[in-house]
Amino acid sequence: MQKTPLTQNLNTTLYALLVGCFITYSACSIAALAPIHRSGPDYDYYARGDVNAATPHPVAPGLALFGGGDWPPSALRWLVGHAGDGHIVILRASGTRELEEDFYQDIPEITSVETLVIHGERAASDPAVLAVIRHADGIFIGGGDQSNYVRLWKGTPLAHSIDEHARAGKPVGGTSAGLAILGGYVYGCLDSISVVSSDALAQPTGPGITLVRHFLHLPFLQRVITDSHFSVRARLGRLVTFVARLIQEENDTQIVGLGIDQGAALLIDADGIGHLRVTSPGFAWLVRPLKKPDAILAGRPLNYAPFTVTGIGPDSRVNFVNFEVTQPAFLQQISVENGHLVTLN
Repeated sequence: MQKTPLTQNLNTTLYALLVGCFITYSACSIAALAPIHRSGPDYDYYARGDVNAATPHPVAPGLALFGGGDWPPSALRWLVGHAGDGHIVILRASGTRELEEDFYQDIPEITSVETLVIHGERAASDPAVLAVIRHADGIFIGGGDQSNYVRLWKGTPLAHSIDEHARAGKPVGGTSAGLAILGGYVYGCLDSISVVSSDALAQPTGPGITLVRHFLHLPFLQRVITDSHFSVRARLGRLVTFVARLIQEENDTQIVGLGIDQGAALLIDADGIGHLRVTSPGFAWLVRPLKKPDAILAGRPLNYAPFTVTGIGPDSRVNFVNFEVTQPAFLQQISVENGHLVTLN
């Protein structure tokens, strides 16, 4: 982005006021080379690098789905590369600038990293916040408690700005709670108590299973509900329950669940082909029932006829247009009998 006078337009003015010293746009560019921290109504803003420099390379579409924990460095590099080695904006509802430091230190080619920590509803409509998001070459949504994202962002200009960013052919990534909100369907965790698989299977209509629709509208993910920290927290049972509920409620057997192991990242290119990067042995897990469950009734455990769980490993490729997997790491036939997972092969 070329430097322009503060008076050229409102967006440039707001952005310069946020990241600079409230003097001139050029002075702000110099100041941005040192770490910056500013606060506004219901948000904190941090930045490293030259936020006003031109993006070095072309930007390309992509989705980077991180399963939590330590991320694969090559996956982070992939996201930044798709952002043209330009300007990454990290969105959070808790914490400070720690993810920003990881990006800036691990990827020396990056031009700038900015962090917005959203504390309240006003920030999701704040023109200065929206200007930062519009300026992004890539967006990364951090972990925490996804209920904060749902409550503070859903239906707001901030959520619309993320959609617009993706429609403009720019990459989006997220980890843990940030991964949870990327799908067309979201486990909202609105009681802030993460439901465990045994409880979800035993009480599939329980009040803790809060399923959210129409939050973000990202390519290839509109029939997907995601989950993270997958194997280490034994989340297959709860993801099966989420998918069963959604298939019954939406009357759509094409809805799938996608679990991603801790330390893994599933990267989806512009053509919808995904591949996995890992820091240690791990997988992405595709839950694709293709038929409705038995009637899900209050007070009764889940029952589900056999369906396939497909393991996506580093050698696999998954087509997010039709959810077909080539070179799967494993195929499991599973059923749910009175609230218990039963592996059939």
